[in-house]
Amino acid sequence: MPAIRLIYCADPLHPTQIDPIYAPECAAATHAGLDYALISYEALVQEQQAKRAVRRVAPAVEPTLAIYRGWMLCPADYRRLYAALAERNLHLINSPEAYRFCHYLPECYTAIADHTPRTVWLPLVESREPDFNAIMLALQVFGAAPVVLKDYVKSRKHEWAEACFIPSTSDRQAVERVVRRFIELQGEDLNEGLVFREYVAFEPLGAHSRSGMPLTREYRCFILDGAMLTRTAYWEEGDYDDAELPPETLFAGNIQRVRSRFFTLDVARRRDDGAWMIVEPGDGQVAGLPERLDPSDFYKALVSRLTGAQ
Repeated sequence: MPAIRLIYCADPLHPTQIDPIYAPECAAATHAGLDYALISYEALVQEQQAKRAVRRVAPAVEPTLAIYRGWMLCPADYRRLYAALAERNLHLINSPEAYRFCHYLPECYTAIADHTPRTVWLPLVESREPDFNAIMLALQVFGAAPVVLKDYVKSRKHEWAEACFIPSTSDRQAVERVVRRFIELQGEDLNEGLVFREYVAFEPLGAHSRSGMPLTREYRCFILDGAMLTRTAYWEEGDYDDAELPPETLFAGNIQRVRSRFFTLDVARRRDDGAWMIVEPGDGQVAGLPERLDPSDFYKALVSRLTGAQ
């Protein structure tokens, strides 16, 4: 097997042990024959000390492919991690440019625009004070249609009515209320700016048992080297039993336009005509494994695809 090293986050209270959230993944990866190393997320992100973050990572004797499986990183932190690991002869599967491309929706929108909800975005200046005149002007493309709000990476979907869903883009009062609440809840975690996406009614799955947000029959597809690696029901609750999995060749043309080796596409079918659409993309290293996906199956597929394909 070619040399491959997985990079996980350490438990902040026990730096020689893996973060408990990733322990099941690590066990499955080890069983699949993969080696791993631990980094300090806190040193990397909170202290901005990339070299300190990787100090427990043993250097590789020869150039070695590395795959990070951990908490989301902003592009600047990812770039620092990429450089620090490269000094140890470990080369993350996605370059910093590839990471940013899939992590920030506006970056990769043109690659998926023909099969994803119509989208507009506005960056926020340092003050984080929204320009509602500019927002209302940008929203004119939607007429009076409903939209969902997120930043360049994340939404507040579990605060659906409060900070995510805008019933009509022509209702300035509703726009201002949802945008202000979204910015307040995101706080320091707000990524770059505001993204407004046309609301599309996908096949319903019910309501979330804790937050009450509407659930749709969504799937997470991991893509590796231009082809689908795994496809799994996204939500841990709801009835997927009679549902059709996304075809393995789904959105093949879009996949070829995505400038990344390892990424995800979350997909769903429209309620009215059953057509598949891309809900959103993401970098494959920071995308969570859905609860319905057995980590052993994921890592077996990963090893099989990467063997001889570095």
